[in-house]
Amino acid sequence: MAITAEEIESLIREAFPAAKVQVQGDDGQHFAAYVEDQSFRDMNRVQQQRAVYAALKGKMDGSQGELHALALTTKAPD
Repeated sequence: MAITAEEIESLIREAFPAAKVQVQGDDGQHFAAYVEDQSFRDMNRVQQQRAVYAALKGKMDGSQGELHALALTTKAPD
């Protein structure tokens, strides 16, 4: 089952309601996401990305995951 950019954005917004979120991609498997959130302030890049992956609730897990690839950019606001 394919996933949409809107579904990915919704999952991220559930975990980061105040975040600036942009998700692009339309082939159902390969996407790019930008997530900017204040909660990332005291996290390194790996911690930020792990937090976003956790928000995806297993959609990327294993070979049967709905989401095959996500190019992820995260940052805290300036």
